[in-house]
Amino acid sequence: MSLHHILKDLQSHSDSKKGKQYKTFFRESYTDNKDRFLGVALPLQREIAKRHPELSYQDFQKLLNSDIHEYRMLAGILLVNRYRGNEFEREKVFEFYVKNMKKFNNWDLVDVTCDKIIGNFLLNKKKKRKFLYELVKSKNLWEKRISIVSTFEFIRNNEFGDTLKLSEKLLNDKHDLIHKAVGWMLREVGKRDEKVLLDFLKTNYNKLPRTTLRYSIERFPEEKRKEMLQGIFK
Repeated sequence: MSLHHILKDLQSHSDSKKGKQYKTFFRESYTDNKDRFLGVALPLQREIAKRHPELSYQDFQKLLNSDIHEYRMLAGILLVNRYRGNEFEREKVFEFYVKNMKKFNNWDLVDVTCDKIIGNFLLNKKKKRKFLYELVKSKNLWEKRISIVSTFEFIRNNEFGDTLKLSEKLLNDKHDLIHKAVGWMLREVGKRDEKVLLDFLKTNYNKLPRTTLRYSIERFPEEKRKEMLQGIFK
């Protein structure tokens, strides 16, 4: 199957009404370019990707260079699928992804891909995790989001240290998408070890953005959430 075939498949499912809705949902102010949207839902994009597994890295690059949002998402899904290959292929996908990180320039593009590629690649390579600590210092919003969301793979494997360290480094960040990402990862930590989450929140309460705190405690009962928002951790 060629790039032409997968684009034809994707275009055949375009929906101009949904495209306009997506344009509002994925704020243009977040991106360096003005995205165009076909209006193809994510589950359908995943189905299309399954039908076209054999694209080349040259094809991936063409998709990522596009200003059409779904093209870049499709490239991300295809890379995640390709990453499931052997060790050589995984390293190749990782390097390609890192080279093209700035192309994943919206929250959905980051969240669908980075933990499954960067996070998984670094899971058993602890010495190489310093890469995440370089990303967290970036001035690029998406690289910072990648640094924290990639740790979701560590969390799934009950490793919380890097998530907590990176979260602490991001507490003074001003962007709401970073506040939300940190809160999300902390919530995932709390699902697995409530004490670890509560200790972190208690220690850092005075520095926590309210959005981060709210996201991190969503699963608690309402009365307990009210107490936590006031800095009361029992």
